Amino acid sequence: MILVIKMVGYPNGSKKHINHATNKADAGKRGMSLEADLNQSNDYYRLNQIAVIHKKPTPVQVVTVDYPSRNKARITEAYYRHPSTTDYNGIYKGYYVDFEAKETKNKTLLPLQFIHPHQLEHLASVEREGAISFVIIRFSSYNETYLVFSKDLFILLEDKTIKSITLKWIIEHGHRCPFRYQIPCDYLTIVEQERMRRLSTDE
Repeated sequence: MILVIKMVGYPNGSKKHINHATNKADAGKRGMSLEADLNQSNDYYRLNQIAVIHKKPTPVQVVTVDYPSRNKARITEAYYRHPSTTDYNGIYKGYYVDFEAKETKNKTLLPLQFIHPHQLEHLASVEREGAISFVIIRFSSYNETYLVFSKDLFILLEDKTIKSITLKWIIEHGHRCPFRYQIPCDYLTIVEQERMRRLSTDE
């Protein structure tokens, strides 16, 4: 079945110093969207028994289906049954992992409106229950990707006047995700550091 959604709306009706130069050898292998890189990385983690992390399905309610022929059904109208939480979740070495992924063409900041309040509430909820939660942010103009742990983001957001997350703040408080040939967004390298920190704290 081919999914072609013409109308999508929510049920309520509301339809340090950084060098940005990129290695030329790496640049030829890059260029995919953040979602594609994360999916490829997650496939590698799963196939190599490192972690099991998947993209969450979008909760869509089908309203109208067009049947031009018996084998060519098309969904022509649908809406989100309820707002989705975050993009990815799974298990890594006994820890529940939950995160949101955002990509921006802006060269200096990520507007806070890109991360919805219900997503922040979800990250806070799973963090309280012991999950490792975070936001992965890609600045596509530089082809650079950063991981910001929820606990650090929440400290920033204690200032209710904050309207955006600046690249400067992300560089200072976040972690740059390594790019590897088979793992284009190797965020688990950073998650492992957090896991070890928690283990040492619990001892």
